[in-house]
Amino acid sequence: MKHLLNTLYVTTQGAYLNKEGETVCVNVDREVRLRLPIHNLGGIVCFGNISMSPFLMGMCAEKNVSVSFLNENGRYMASIRGPVCGNVLLRKEQYRRSDDVEESGRIARNIVMAKIANSRISLLRRLREKTENENQEEIEKAVRHMGGLLDQLKRHEYPVHGECGGHPTLLLDRVRGIEGDAARSYFGVFNHLITSQKSDFIFNERNKRPPLDNVNALLSFLYTLLSHDVRSACEAVGLDPAVGFLHRDRPGRPGLALDLMEEFRVYLADRLALTLINRQQIRGKGFNKTETGAVLMDDETRKELLVAYQKRKQEEILHPFIGEKIKMGLLPHVQALLFARYLRGDLDGYPPFIWR
Repeated sequence: MKHLLNTLYVTTQGAYLNKEGETVCVNVDREVRLRLPIHNLGGIVCFGNISMSPFLMGMCAEKNVSVSFLNENGRYMASIRGPVCGNVLLRKEQYRRSDDVEESGRIARNIVMAKIANSRISLLRRLREKTENENQEEIEKAVRHMGGLLDQLKRHEYPVHGECGGHPTLLLDRVRGIEGDAARSYFGVFNHLITSQKSDFIFNERNKRPPLDNVNALLSFLYTLLSHDVRSACEAVGLDPAVGFLHRDRPGRPGLALDLMEEFRVYLADRLALTLINRQQIRGKGFNKTETGAVLMDDETRKELLVAYQKRKQEEILHPFIGEKIKMGLLPHVQALLFARYLRGDLDGYPPFIWR
């Protein structure tokens, strides 16, 4: 099993990263603040005004250490990657499957089923808590609705003549419609999962680019971190992160990374956001609203979030399909590997990650 390597997050504005032997050095005001062996790193993520020597870029490419550059607020800007990994035959098969709309519909269906199941499990866990819950009826209604949507997906595995009009694109369209319906139901009660600091963390609806409240700012930032990890995992096993199935081709969009990421949004991002809020590990004062209405995190809150995310990735779980204990940070790698095995024909179907 692959070992979970660390990700270096650099947030100090004006920092400069350079290479010293086999070591990454982080310099601030011409003073070395941190040295890390390159073999301990799986990726480097730079936020804002961070610069890097070309020699370090070359070493990262050679050692398969992914480097991503984001703006200070977490918006993806660019990345540095080494030579493409994996077998070209795997990527060609990925392209063929993606061009097959009927096959794309089946793959998208499995992914969306996992996303809805994980969202539903999160709500069920809230209902099982012994604390008083005045919004129990609304949460129960959402749980029932998502259960019905899962039943619909189970019934419509393949396009059936007459039911789907005999056209394979209708299966993919139906999957997308069910996913949107489930997301509205889930986020419609998301505010009820927040049990602390209710005046500072109010969630009315999902919004982004830019996020308009503290909760959305937190979720968007976590989704950015998760997207980086899933994209790196796809590349590490030889898949093309840009060619998706649920998320169709669009220039500059990592479609496959976004596909596989759907399985982890609730488990790795939403749960962490709720934990940080409900345990008061982050505070409302750590968020600021700009003149345009966008809500941004301050440096201290961002660092607190990055530390919590790294700790979360170190926790162990029993993977429901491979039956082995792995660290949570390896979930994207395991799922990308399973997806590659499915494309190669080693598995009859792609087994998405479902929270047990």
